[in-house]
Amino acid sequence: MEDVEVNTGSDGQPHSLDCGGVLWLVGAESLRWFERINWWETARRMPRGVGRADVEVLRVQARPERDPHSELVTMELVRSGVGGGWQLRHQTSLAA
Repeated sequence: MEDVEVNTGSDGQPHSLDCGGVLWLVGAESLRWFERINWWETARRMPRGVGRADVEVLRVQARPERDPHSELVTMELVRSGVGGGWQLRHQTSLAA
């Protein structure tokens, strides 16, 4: 998964993303939720210091800054670890 830097405003909502060296501007309200993960599918033991088995997910609709009239692209981001950065899990165009 590709690392994504999420830039937020004073209200904590994302306003832009840096993904693969491209700056994306958020064009719609984002959604945030938690999913239960099957940690046993990727590790033999629950990671030390992790008291829960949930992962934070953020769905953002954005367009490249260099092309402000392009269609919004939906990106699903997953937070890596407790308080870690974000990683791109899935990306789709709204026209798809």
